[in-house]
Amino acid sequence: MQRYPACYGSKFAVAPMMDWTDRHCRAFHRVLSRRALLYTEMVTTGAVIHGPRERLLGFSQAEQPVAVQLGGSDPAELAKAARICADYGYDAVNLNVGCPSDRVQDGRFGACLMREPALVGDCVAAMKAAVSLPVTVKCRIGVDDQDPGQALDALTLACRQAGVDEVVVHARKAWLQGLSPKENRDVPPLDYDRVFALKAANPDLPVSINGGIRDIDTARALLVARDGVTLDGIMLGRAAYQDPELLLRVDTEIFGEAEPPVADAFAAIEAFEAYIAHQRETGVRLASITRHMLGLFAGKPGARLYRRHLSTHAVAPDAGLDTLRAAVAHVREAMARREREDAA
Repeated sequence: MQRYPACYGSKFAVAPMMDWTDRHCRAFHRVLSRRALLYTEMVTTGAVIHGPRERLLGFSQAEQPVAVQLGGSDPAELAKAARICADYGYDAVNLNVGCPSDRVQDGRFGACLMREPALVGDCVAAMKAAVSLPVTVKCRIGVDDQDPGQALDALTLACRQAGVDEVVVHARKAWLQGLSPKENRDVPPLDYDRVFALKAANPDLPVSINGGIRDIDTARALLVARDGVTLDGIMLGRAAYQDPELLLRVDTEIFGEAEPPVADAFAAIEAFEAYIAHQRETGVRLASITRHMLGLFAGKPGARLYRRHLSTHAVAPDAGLDTLRAAVAHVREAMARREREDAA
């Protein structure tokens, strides 16, 4: 029986998200967790091969472990793109077989590839032959009227035969007609049992689960064995982006580390200031970085004023660390005021 190596960090990953998980987002998330596997936004093979590579693929080694997600369906192009990504130093290459947008359907990649498991297998085999990195697949449990058991099993079998290193399953169908990409993230019902069944049938293949996981408590519960079956990893998407402070629990509660990288959200911002200062020196606008930090302090006193201050002032060409510190001051002041009121 073939043994499958799991990617370092794949026990917990932050999902690839278009327009969100760029290099600034990843740099900030890395401050909050040393162990989580981070992902790029999806990058098409055409963009990797013919586009501005440094802008699309460049990243800091401090962000690692980082996986790159590719979109495409031509095995030769995926192999070429995977080699380029390997040269950039990524830790793994992931094939998108889950995105339901019209644009990816027109390009014959994303979730529509659930209908073509043999082609997906050819794509995985081509990438495996091209690079020594782990090659993984992120998919749905099916699309449209497909039977989820048959669709997911067929795709997994094709990927296994091609030597895939991990399958990450967004545990809901994608409806390619009639639902928007946003609706596809919420409307089709979740079916976690289908993912556990897949793992039961493939005990030696790393299988991770994605979809509808809102917090670390839910993530931990999904890593507990069900009927003797234990999943290999958890992937959080919007929850990790919209409430990034929850990532402070990952290293201790998922990986068993003694303590988190930083004590709290305030300490995270202080630790991130050097990165921001360097990026500002290279001409990056503050808003390009702090837009990924707006969810920090979610639910805390002053969080709304913090978001409003950054949304209003970080867009200025000369905005810098003073702008961020002024936004954080709203939270400090509101929390101190709440403490005084509680003590009175």
